[in-house]
Amino acid sequence: MREGEMTPRERWLAVLRHRKPDRVPMTYRATEEATARLMRYLKCKNMRELYERLHIDRVIHVAPKYIGPPIPPDGDMFGCRYVEIMYGHGENAGVYRECVYHPLAKFKTVREIEKEYKWPSVDWFDYSAITDQIKGYEDIYPISGGGCEVFLIYKRLRGEKQAYLDLYLAPNIVHYCLDKLFDFYYEYTRLIFEQIPGKILISSVSEDLGSQTGLLYSPKHIREYFLPRMKRMMDLIHHYGAYVMTHSDGAIRRIIPDLISIGMDILDPIQWRCRGMDREELKRTFGDKIVFHGAMDNQKTLAFGSEEEIRQEVRDNIRILGEGGGYILGPCHNIQVITPPKHIVAMYDEGYKSGWY
Repeated sequence: MREGEMTPRERWLAVLRHRKPDRVPMTYRATEEATARLMRYLKCKNMRELYERLHIDRVIHVAPKYIGPPIPPDGDMFGCRYVEIMYGHGENAGVYRECVYHPLAKFKTVREIEKEYKWPSVDWFDYSAITDQIKGYEDIYPISGGGCEVFLIYKRLRGEKQAYLDLYLAPNIVHYCLDKLFDFYYEYTRLIFEQIPGKILISSVSEDLGSQTGLLYSPKHIREYFLPRMKRMMDLIHHYGAYVMTHSDGAIRRIIPDLISIGMDILDPIQWRCRGMDREELKRTFGDKIVFHGAMDNQKTLAFGSEEEIRQEVRDNIRILGEGGGYILGPCHNIQVITPPKHIVAMYDEGYKSGWY
């Protein structure tokens, strides 16, 4: 550790306040299989050793303890059911859970849902468990908690195809269900913040709005169904003095001004290879308004590039997005097990070497 080096929390705070930190903060996200492979490669015994080895500015996420009705191993509290899907072979094998049962799929009207379906309650959680989760960490690491990604849950409740059709054919069902889900997560988030006042720095209000080439939904539908509810949640988070991170994959340039207008502070993940997501233009247009998070391409560069290409992308991201501050370096999404561990090490090693201001 260098003399005068900031703690991860101090580093994040400097960036969020649009001031220069000592160096660019770095975050980590990966599948369980990729993390296990990386830990074997680096001979790390635990996640703390891994974070220290790679100079990662760890974020501690807090959540209440579930104490509600029993949930089957293949289910969740909404009544959705999942199966594990295997992919890859050998050391590149992994597992993802995919939703296969959608409890609201059969309903045709709001009245049927009201009559037959039981929504989760915030009383199904013990919020006192949160205090111990940050003990000894609150002054060292940034703390995150609360927030929501509601349409993702709606798609699981109704089924992916039906959820998209509902936007056109059943707007009353969409509005009813989204109100129920947002009301739940609003109160859930409020109770988390009340449990540890002043400690949470970041909360996520997210929705995947983009594909590789454009928006997944029309701007009209985004502005009708998503933005007003997201703004309400963002206002709550700002009320408690925390910052809003919005995760939205893909080509979302067209809707970024709207997200800023409702209160987004951090945009994740900056998939700069997608249409319209040019880094120079994003920094020039929005760099004084938001912080950029991510931008290391794990569809191509991290998985299939050379070590020098990875290091060059790190340097480019720091030079472009990190000019004057306002950038947190990390992968665009979960690092997949197909990514060689030496590529991951190269990314963080270069980020640490080149990220000092």
